[in-house]
Amino acid sequence: MAETTKAIFRVVINGSIDAVWRELTKQGEAQAAVFNAWLHAQALSPGKKFQMRTGSGKYVMVVGEITDFTPPTRFAHTFRFTQYDDPDCEVIYELKQLAAGVECTLTVDRMPLGSKTAKDMQGGGSMIVNTLKSVVETGKPPFGTRLMYFMFKYMEFVLPKKSGVKNWPL
Repeated sequence: MAETTKAIFRVVINGSIDAVWRELTKQGEAQAAVFNAWLHAQALSPGKKFQMRTGSGKYVMVVGEITDFTPPTRFAHTFRFTQYDDPDCEVIYELKQLAAGVECTLTVDRMPLGSKTAKDMQGGGSMIVNTLKSVVETGKPPFGTRLMYFMFKYMEFVLPKKSGVKNWPL
């Protein structure tokens, strides 16, 4: 078995736990905190499959299976980028109400050491929790993130064909 690593990202958000939960689990619209991807799920319950797709719906960026769905405190699932051949890892969002706001902890576990998934998640995890904070507190991602999402929208054609939605039935 390959060696794995774990990454933990944490932020305190000035908002309600329900608002944070909604941003992490909403369907039918872009998730601004998660690279503007759209969550598609068989159902939001353990054992059900889900995908994160581009805004056009033509590409699947991530696939996984929900392992825990306990509103509004815990959302956990397996995670695999469709563009890589890396094995699944695990993503866990935990929310805790504090006097100062909502503590959001994102844990990415079982990332194969040296993999493309580990490299992307090391950088992506910080961006996700910080963008989530901005979205809940201000209603929008930071300007630089919005600019990046604008570019994503018009550059999705560069995604590999293997990420095409037809290759990843839900």
